[in-house]
Amino acid sequence: MMDFLKELYAMGEGEYADFQAKLTPGIPRENFIGVRIPKIRALAKQKKDDPQVDNFLSSLPHEFYEENILHGCFLSQSKDFESCIQLVDAFLPYVDNWAVCDTMNPKVFAKHKKECLTYAKRWMQSKEVYTCRFGILTLMRYFLDEDYKKEYLDKVASISSEEYYIQMMIAWFFATALAKQWDETILFLEQKRLAPWVHKKTIQKAKESFRITAEQKAYLEGLKA
Repeated sequence: MMDFLKELYAMGEGEYADFQAKLTPGIPRENFIGVRIPKIRALAKQKKDDPQVDNFLSSLPHEFYEENILHGCFLSQSKDFESCIQLVDAFLPYVDNWAVCDTMNPKVFAKHKKECLTYAKRWMQSKEVYTCRFGILTLMRYFLDEDYKKEYLDKVASISSEEYYIQMMIAWFFATALAKQWDETILFLEQKRLAPWVHKKTIQKAKESFRITAEQKAYLEGLKA
């Protein structure tokens, strides 16, 4: 485990640590080493078969932000669905910021969508901010295309939270849904089914998307109020 930390330290940049700390409110500056995420992903890929990985994944909580990013990258490489779910469930209570949450993206989920959906729904019901966010994120990543059902929009719209990072995730979800499932998603904006702040943020994010047509953006502009 210490070898991983030594390697992270070796890649650290003080100025970048300052920058990362500003992007991640609530995490003390001293918990940042300053390693860029592409480098952490490369380290995870390089060390995926290292015998120290299991010890690292079971040694929670980690001290540094970059250790948590590395943890998420290791989980993203998991090939066994059941063990991956166990590791994700063990890690989620220690996820304390949006970047670590959003970095974690186990590719094995795509091969087990039916089972994954059950867990995504459970995570979405959590009172823990980043567990809930991860559940919505999982639904957005894997269930807005060929596996889409309108009920998924209903489930996300029904989440009531004043937490900024959950509200932002709901807006991101609906902006993505507009790009992929316009006809049913637009009804949630026309009918004002989202919280006012989420409604406005959804429109903003959708208008920033290259996947939304100019005509659709013009229509969304009229739904701002």
